[in-house]
Amino acid sequence: MRPCDSEKTVIQNLRDAGCDEKTIAAYLDCIMNGRETESLRLLKKQRSLLLDAVHREERKIDCLDYLMYQMWKAKR
Repeated sequence: MRPCDSEKTVIQNLRDAGCDEKTIAAYLDCIMNGRETESLRLLKKQRSLLLDAVHREERKIDCLDYLMYQMWKAKR
């Protein structure tokens, strides 16, 4: 059975959001079986993982900014 266009769009969106195939399959299963609360939980979990990654990268940027500030301060 081939997924319909709207299902293909959802799958692509989930892939673009970094979901692995297991998460995508679980999400589709929830949607097809009316388990909206569980499907929302899966999306929130993925969002949380992405946000954690963003915060880790922000901390790295903060470290570089601090070093650049120290270099600028030393030249003054």
